[in-house]
Amino acid sequence: MIRRTQEEILHRVEQHATAGEDAFGFRRDLLINALDIHHARPFLQPDITGQQWNNLRWDSHTGPEAYGREYLRFTVHQILHHRSGSASRAVDKLTELAWLLGRDDVLTAINTAPYPMYGAPKITAFAEGLGWPLHSPAQDPDWRDAFTRMAAGQPCNPDGCVWGCQD
Repeated sequence: MIRRTQEEILHRVEQHATAGEDAFGFRRDLLINALDIHHARPFLQPDITGQQWNNLRWDSHTGPEAYGREYLRFTVHQILHHRSGSASRAVDKLTELAWLLGRDDVLTAINTAPYPMYGAPKITAFAEGLGWPLHSPAQDPDWRDAFTRMAAGQPCNPDGCVWGCQD
């Protein structure tokens, strides 16, 4: 359940725009999806109707928690496959989701965690803070071990990473 008011969400969108910290609009897009049609109108194409907006919103079908859990799984996959751009975008989106959920404790944990290894420490802070599993039970143990190493700021493979884990 989203814990922020429509006005708080609009203010946060403006804060990101003013600070210039959302160059590609990933944070803004996630926040706008939490708005009702009245508050989202300035960001939408003029011909979008209220019903169309409700059908387009990410939370209209699954809710923010289900969206976040699925996006967390996607994020772990991107990190494990060394997808720098996707991982960076995911950190931004999950940071905003923690804020939308009113979890300032999780937001602080994400913001204080280091970024190395494609944001694995930040994503771990997000998942642990919300009590959500990082990995599915069916996931290969080698991949779980690789992610655990990356979250600790180490290369995915103790013998060296062939993809070039980044710091």
